[in-house]
Amino acid sequence: MKKAGLALLGLGMLLPTVAGAQAINAQEGFYIGAGGGAAWFIGSNPNTTTSTGWSAGGKVGYDFVGPRLELEAGYGEIPTSANIPGTAINGKVGQLTVMANLLYDFMPTSIITPYVGAGVGIAFIDSNAALGSTQFAYQAMLGVAYNVSEQFRFMVEGRYVGTTNPSVNTPIGNVTFQNQNILALAGVTYKFAAPPPPPPPQAAPVAPPSFMVFFDWDRANLSAQALTTIKQAAGAYKTKGNARITATGHTDTSGAPAYNMALSLRRANAVKDALVREGVPATAIAVVGRGEQGLLVQTGPNVREPQNRRVEIVIQ
Repeated sequence: MKKAGLALLGLGMLLPTVAGAQAINAQEGFYIGAGGGAAWFIGSNPNTTTSTGWSAGGKVGYDFVGPRLELEAGYGEIPTSANIPGTAINGKVGQLTVMANLLYDFMPTSIITPYVGAGVGIAFIDSNAALGSTQFAYQAMLGVAYNVSEQFRFMVEGRYVGTTNPSVNTPIGNVTFQNQNILALAGVTYKFAAPPPPPPPQAAPVAPPSFMVFFDWDRANLSAQALTTIKQAAGAYKTKGNARITATGHTDTSGAPAYNMALSLRRANAVKDALVREGVPATAIAVVGRGEQGLLVQTGPNVREPQNRRVEIVIQ
C-alpha cells in the first residue's frame, strides 16, 4: 500500500511590501503565520497511485532581520488508489507534522525578499496506532516574500518534505513505503513590531529676521525695552548689508477703528524714527499701519490686549 505523507505547510510566505524609500521589515520581532497549498507524493510505492492533495498549517517564529527561527505545525492529506476498509489509509493518507525551521532572508529589508530554509521534526502518518506511524521528518524550502509593511508579509514557497519510512498493517500484510512530498504553498505572516515612524515634517521656510516692539494702551512712545529691541533690529540690518525694513503697526480692538488706524501708523513711524537714529537709512524703511487688523491674540471688540499693541519689524 502506498502511503503518501504530507508535511506541514510552510506558513509564512511572500514578502512584505513598502511604499516609500525607507527600509521595510527592519525590526526584529516575533511573528505568527498561516498558509496552505497543494501537495504531491513523490515517494516509492509500486502498488498504489496518488493524486494532488492539500496541506495547511501555522507557525510562530522570531525574525532576526536576515535569519529566522520558527516552530510550525501542519496537516495534509493526499488521495491514493488504496481503498482498504478498516484501515486509516482507505483512499487517502494523512500526515501531521511538527517542525523546527531555520531560514535566511536575502535582502530582508527590501520589498521583495527571496529566502531559503531547512527544518527537522516529527511526522505522525496515518497508521494503525493512535498517533499513527511516528517518523523523523525533514524539509527544505525555497520561496520569495513580499513585504507589505513592517508587520505584514505575503509569501509563495516551494517545499520538499521527507520522513523516515513509515509502515502500516493491512489485511494483506505490513506495508512500508518511502514518504517524500513536494508542496506548493502560499501564506501570510504578522510580525509584532512597531509601525515605522512617520517621515519628519518638511522644514518650514526660513523667515526673514523679525522683531516685535510693544506699546502701552493708547500710546505711541517707546519704552526702554522697545528701544533695546529696535537697536537689535538695526544691528541685524547692518549685518545683512543691502536690505529693506518694513515696520507694521497694530492696535488692540479698544477704541474706534479709524482712530486705531491712525494710532498704528504713529507707532510704526515712532519705530522708524528710532531705527534712523540707530543708523538705518530712512529710505530703507517702509511704514505700514493696519489698525485692528492682524491681531496677534484673537479677541472680541473693545478688548485691551497688550500683545496686539505692537509694531512688527521685518528685515528682508
